[in-house]
Amino acid sequence: MKTLFRLLKGYGKEAVLAPLFKMLEATFELLIPLVVAAIIDNGIGNRDQGYIVRMCLVMVALGIVGLVCSVVAQYYAARAAVGVAAKLRHRLMAHILGLRYSQMDALGTSTMITRMTSDVNQVQNGVNLALRLLLRSPFVVFGAMVMAFTIDFQGALVFAEVIPLLCVVVFGIMLITMPMYRKVQEGLDSVTAATRQNLSGVRVIRAFRKEAEETESFAENTWVLTRRQRMAGRISGLMNPITFVVINLAVVALIQVGGVKVYSGVLTQGLVIALYNYMSQILVELIKMANLIITMTKAAAGARRIEAMLEIRCETFDGGRQTECTGRVEFRDVSATYEGASEASLEHISFTAMPGQTVGIIGGTGSGKTTLIQLIPNLYPASAGAVLLDGIDVQAWNQKALRGQIGVVPQKAELFRGTIRDNLLWGREDATDEELWQALETAQAAQFVKDKAGGLDEPVTQGGGNFSGGQRQRLTIARALVRKPAVLILDDSASALDYATDAALRASIHNMENPPTTFIVSQRAASVRHADSILVLEDGLLVGQGSHEQLLKSCAVYQEIYYSQFPGEVVHHEG
Repeated sequence: MKTLFRLLKGYGKEAVLAPLFKMLEATFELLIPLVVAAIIDNGIGNRDQGYIVRMCLVMVALGIVGLVCSVVAQYYAARAAVGVAAKLRHRLMAHILGLRYSQMDALGTSTMITRMTSDVNQVQNGVNLALRLLLRSPFVVFGAMVMAFTIDFQGALVFAEVIPLLCVVVFGIMLITMPMYRKVQEGLDSVTAATRQNLSGVRVIRAFRKEAEETESFAENTWVLTRRQRMAGRISGLMNPITFVVINLAVVALIQVGGVKVYSGVLTQGLVIALYNYMSQILVELIKMANLIITMTKAAAGARRIEAMLEIRCETFDGGRQTECTGRVEFRDVSATYEGASEASLEHISFTAMPGQTVGIIGGTGSGKTTLIQLIPNLYPASAGAVLLDGIDVQAWNQKALRGQIGVVPQKAELFRGTIRDNLLWGREDATDEELWQALETAQAAQFVKDKAGGLDEPVTQGGGNFSGGQRQRLTIARALVRKPAVLILDDSASALDYATDAALRASIHNMENPPTTFIVSQRAASVRHADSILVLEDGLLVGQGSHEQLLKSCAVYQEIYYSQFPGEVVHHEG
């Protein structure tokens, strides 16, 4: 909740004006029963039509002024609530982008999505209602009670007895439902996770005919969520009927006391009606307060979940800023273990990549290739040993400077909606058109971009669906080359390219004016055979290191991979 109050600082004016105008509206509303009493006692009692008309006009004027105050209060409350929600989303996104991959893995995608959507919406609703009703409703309740005491002390005692009883009901239900709504949000996380998993893996589910099992599992998750919501809803649903019963019993007692006093001439009929109206106002405001408390309970649960995420420390060390980088990468006895994993993904990896060298990384599925290259930009921390760039541990680098020196092309080519130019400028915002075309030439993508009607301004759909797999891969490589990185990491990013284009791409990178230190991760031996050094991984261990010719003589794992892809060379080699 501290975070929420800090975010409200930028909306101080709205946070003051919204309750202020609501209080003004409430003040005019409290005057209405007195006007009605005057109409009954003086106008109707004396059959004075002119007085009735004048007082009706006064009542209409009070209503119009109250309406204007209500609209103004609603405007400022909505502005503050939407502004706080927008700032909260931006802060959450910025915080998430500063987390390590391991921290994101621990949180889970579904949890992050739920907290940025459902939880933030709950907070937005809570802020909106709080600014409008948090002061207004208690003000009307106690104001009506005070006005009742000015009319008749004995009749007002009914108010004094009813209000504490109603507070016990309202706050008791609130304390019971608050942890329940927290569990409801947790259940929503599970449903979101199951939905995301089924949608992303729908092809695998169909291939293995697991639709029935996944449907049953999803139904179980939704039933748990439904059961929690029903339980919380049933208890919350008791609030309105209980408050209505208490208020109506109070009205009966009030009419009984008022009727006796009217009969004895102590009170007028108009004042009894005024007391009844004040009781009705209390009923309406307490129902509003009950709904406010339910909304605030949900908002508080959402705010705590958001704050718990924001309290996760970003493990990005902001060390000295580095402007020059040669691209020398060194692994010193590095091991890496994913959080929660029972075994290490990499163990005792040591090698050095000199500036401008091309390093190939090859191995079977699950051998640790992607894990290894993710340690270089510090996406995951090494659990043992040290990864150094230019002799400095990547943990000690300024993270923005470190990532600025490294171009990463992931396994899955990701393009964003916009244009080709927009996507390339993600590499470097101030890149010129000449630099963009140079990067496209190096990535073997210039020709098909020129063939497009829009050229650099050709539209790109979400995910790059209007380009082929090979085109998407070449555009993502060009995006990485735009920043002119000292270290270039190609994580199996040429798998959709034919051998000729793949070879031309590698040659083009090698012949750059200042070639980066290039890491090529691939399962194709043809993609790494011409590298200056090849790292062979198996089950997280470095089982071979050297040139293509050296590994063919000394590394059984590399021999198995290579000859399985080029069986014709086995005979030649043996000959």
